[in-house]
Amino acid sequence: MTTDTMTPLDGLVYRLVVAVDVEGYSKLDALDQSLVQSRLGEAMDLAAHHAGLDRSHWYRQLRGDGELAVLPADADTAWVVAHFTERLAAALAELRRAGTPLRMRVAMHCGTLTAGRFGLVGDAPIVTSRLLDAKVVRRELALADSDLVLIISERLFDDVVRTRFHDLDPNMFRATRFRVKGISYAGYLCPGPPRRG
Repeated sequence: MTTDTMTPLDGLVYRLVVAVDVEGYSKLDALDQSLVQSRLGEAMDLAAHHAGLDRSHWYRQLRGDGELAVLPADADTAWVVAHFTERLAAALAELRRAGTPLRMRVAMHCGTLTAGRFGLVGDAPIVTSRLLDAKVVRRELALADSDLVLIISERLFDDVVRTRFHDLDPNMFRATRFRVKGISYAGYLCPGPPRRG
C-alpha cells in the first residue's frame, strides 16, 4: 500500500526528487521488515535534521522498503546531494556500530512532475525510480564497502555536481548507462558520500 505524506503539489513543478530503497528487505520476515522500516525512517529524519533540511516540507510517497520524496522548490540541490547524502551515510554507519546495519540505494534527479490520483506522475519520478532500481546500482551496492550507494541522473551531474559547490567531487562518480523497457538511461554512480574528504 502506498501512503503519501505532506504538502500537496500545485500543478506541474520542476523539483529535486530523492528515492531510497533498502537492500534485502523482501527476504526478511514481517517483524524484521517492521524494524527495518523504523530504522529507515529514523536514519532519514536524522540525516535531514543534521543537514539542516525539514522533512515535514517534503512530499513523500512511502514504499514499504523505501520512499520517493519531492523536495521543496527552495531546496539547494547541491547541498542536498552533498550534505544529505553524507549525513545519511553517517546515520547508516551509526546503525552498523549499534549492530543493526542497514544498506541502501539512493537515487536523485531533477525534473518535472505533479501529483496524480495514484501518486506522482511525470518525468522526474519515473527517471528517479529507474535509476534506483537499475541492476547496475544493485550490483554496486552488493560489492561496495559502504552501506550507501548513490546514483544521480546525467542532468543532475552536469548541472550540479560539476559545479563543485559544497565540496562535491565529480571524480568520485562513475558514468553508467542501462536500458529499461526499451528506453536508455544515463546516470552517475558514487559508492558513499560524494564530497572531498
